[in-house]
Amino acid sequence: MAGSSKNSEEYSPFAEINITPLVDVMLVLLIIFMVTAPLLENGIAVQLPKASGKALPKDELPVTLHITEDRKLYLGREVVLPSDLISRLQNLYKNRAKKEIYIRADGTLPYSFVVQSMAAIKQAGVSKIGLVTLPPDSKESTAAKYVTSPNDVRSSQ
Repeated sequence: MAGSSKNSEEYSPFAEINITPLVDVMLVLLIIFMVTAPLLENGIAVQLPKASGKALPKDELPVTLHITEDRKLYLGREVVLPSDLISRLQNLYKNRAKKEIYIRADGTLPYSFVVQSMAAIKQAGVSKIGLVTLPPDSKESTAAKYVTSPNDVRSSQ
């Protein structure tokens, strides 16, 4: 019986995970995906027709309506009377593809005046209205710059 005395540690569970089979399977899957991925990108072969047409229009400069503290309207840099705003906008957007405008209104204006201007813009057929604001942490004055790109605005529809 002296030879049969075994330590209990010899029969304890094996705590290491053998990851060699896992790595083998993953490499085989990687190779399969690398071979099949280019085959999935091929579409249906189609002979496209040739046609002449005019080029796509270049992006137009955005139209800006400035509303000053004393309730004067400026379309671009021209003064516009509130009664003439709809007709001026209709003439301006007659040949434009994008029907969008940016409003730069003074922050001290009554809300109702800005909304009336927006209603007139909608009546003129402009589909997108953007309201130009400054970020809350901006030290720039509200009259300091003009809109030169759509990145300067936060828009609403």
